[in-house]
Amino acid sequence: MVCPNSNPVVEKVCELYEQISRLENLSPSKDVNVLFTDLVHTCMPPNPIDVSKLCQKIQEIRSHLIKLCGQAEGLLESHFSKILSSYENPLQHLHIFPYFDNYIKLSLLEYNILTKNTTNIPKKIAFIGSGPLPLTSLVLATKHLKTTCFHNYDIDVDANFMASALVAADPDMSSRMTFHTADVMDVTCALKDYDVVFLAALVGMDKEDKVKVVDHLAKYMSPGATLMLRSAHGARAFLYPVLDPRDLRGFEVLSVYHPTDEVINSVIIARKLPVPSVPLLDGLGAYVLPSKCACAEIHAFNPLNKMNLVEEFALEE
Repeated sequence: MVCPNSNPVVEKVCELYEQISRLENLSPSKDVNVLFTDLVHTCMPPNPIDVSKLCQKIQEIRSHLIKLCGQAEGLLESHFSKILSSYENPLQHLHIFPYFDNYIKLSLLEYNILTKNTTNIPKKIAFIGSGPLPLTSLVLATKHLKTTCFHNYDIDVDANFMASALVAADPDMSSRMTFHTADVMDVTCALKDYDVVFLAALVGMDKEDKVKVVDHLAKYMSPGATLMLRSAHGARAFLYPVLDPRDLRGFEVLSVYHPTDEVINSVIIARKLPVPSVPLLDGLGAYVLPSKCACAEIHAFNPLNKMNLVEEFALEE
């Protein structure tokens, strides 16, 4: 491994990291906005950097920087979700979010990739890691998949409460949007119900955690179902975790797309492979066996009456 100290992009990223890490908090403010905007603009241009080959010091900086970016992104989304919920119909004002145009482009990209690699319009989609401002689900549901039901999963009950408030005033969207409070690693049987599963970029903040999530999805998604993942490429990997397509065990990778414009995330689409009738070795000498579903209790918000519901998925014998 090498530390390319002569690389101006790495030098600039390290400089910005030092400034960002000294901030007292990452809530939206002038200083926060300026530093993160500068960071994004530094990492955005196409760059041949392979972050896996950087030295340990830079690897540690990158790992911490991704966590800081995730915290700042969550606080930014919460801030604007609260503002949007003050409107009579929040969905008519989504454009006030400063990166809304990026989500429009990313959602169109993902929709086009999805339609090129599948034959049927999905009836049910799960979005894992939807957050307080689930823009991908909202844009897909309003502009591209107008009959599809979206099940949004987040580990944070407050994020789900804020997200559900955004669709409460819209009869169509509130009937097609469900919000579940759960750790994806505890969701089992429910995953079999979805034609498509989206995995947010910040679910699994490092490679090891993200691979664990993917392996879990491989156990419980239905054969033939589609997995949409977000990754990062080049210097953009200082902003988001990278997922190597070779780590998608149990899936057939259909396409990998690396944008070169202001859309930051790379997109990977994969298809769940059939469960083999004969157990396969997982590469570590252990057998991979089909998994039974455990009874999972998932808390769901019903935007129509704002009641907290509980869905139970029965144990499969």
